[in-house]
Amino acid sequence: MDQPKLERLLRLMKLLTANSNLTVEEIAERLSITPRSVYRYIDTFRTAGFVTKKKNGCIRLDKSSPYFKDISELIHFTDEEAYILKSAIESIDENNILKQNLKKKLYTVYDYKILAETIVNSRLSRNVRQLVQAMENRQQVILKNYASSHGNDIRDRRVEAFAFTTNYEQVWCYCLEDREVKLFRVSRIGAVELLPEKWRHEKAHKAGFIDIFRMHSRERLPLKLKLGLRATSLLVEEFPLAMRQLKKVSDYEWLLETEVCSYDGVGRFVLGLMGEIEIIDPPDFRHYIFGQVEKMMEKRHFPGD
Repeated sequence: MDQPKLERLLRLMKLLTANSNLTVEEIAERLSITPRSVYRYIDTFRTAGFVTKKKNGCIRLDKSSPYFKDISELIHFTDEEAYILKSAIESIDENNILKQNLKKKLYTVYDYKILAETIVNSRLSRNVRQLVQAMENRQQVILKNYASSHGNDIRDRRVEAFAFTTNYEQVWCYCLEDREVKLFRVSRIGAVELLPEKWRHEKAHKAGFIDIFRMHSRERLPLKLKLGLRATSLLVEEFPLAMRQLKKVSDYEWLLETEVCSYDGVGRFVLGLMGEIEIIDPPDFRHYIFGQVEKMMEKRHFPGD
């Protein structure tokens, strides 16, 4: 078998294993091949002993297939992790013959969705394992004693969990109570209870927008900041995807132009580096920062006051 065909087969296997919400036409578009070729490759998998299932026009490899567990347990990189690795690989000298091989291997395993025990706190690992199992079996779950930061309450949430964010810190779920997709922080889940009921709202399973500060909401607020060298370095270290939206002005100044879901995430960053960052736009964010500083000053106790 020639190498390009083998690569297409591996990429197709990856898509059918990690993403069960793609039609044949969508798969063909991602792989830059025809739908007819997709069907031909799927027949190759069936001949090799894999079981395929089709639902609502979407095809996936069934977990009962031989080798499925081995394939699905290959390492998964989130967007942020993959970006860090890609940046590190790109920094290697162009004459290094290993560079292209490393890049190919990175892109081959890029989309896998598995439990990464090495990056999950042991206290949370059971919950993550349960969520991964629920995703694989397309089961509904109850997030027991979920502590909401917005509602300031602790209660159970019945959801359909379908995707994780960076380092498994948060999980995308369709919330049956609110009838919408929400983001739940894994560290705030008391326990995960698997339910016998299967997913019923798969068409709504679409991950939303998360800004570079890892905040999520329906809003997209424009933001423009001028950062000093120290602030820029700390920003990239803590939020690597910010590098994509940074523009160098001089050796000591950078511009960040992006969209944020709220001022909370970027606000915490700016408040910690007040002397290193200039707020260019919007005025609303400047007012937000002033308001936060006033609140901090009101809470401070000075001797003799």
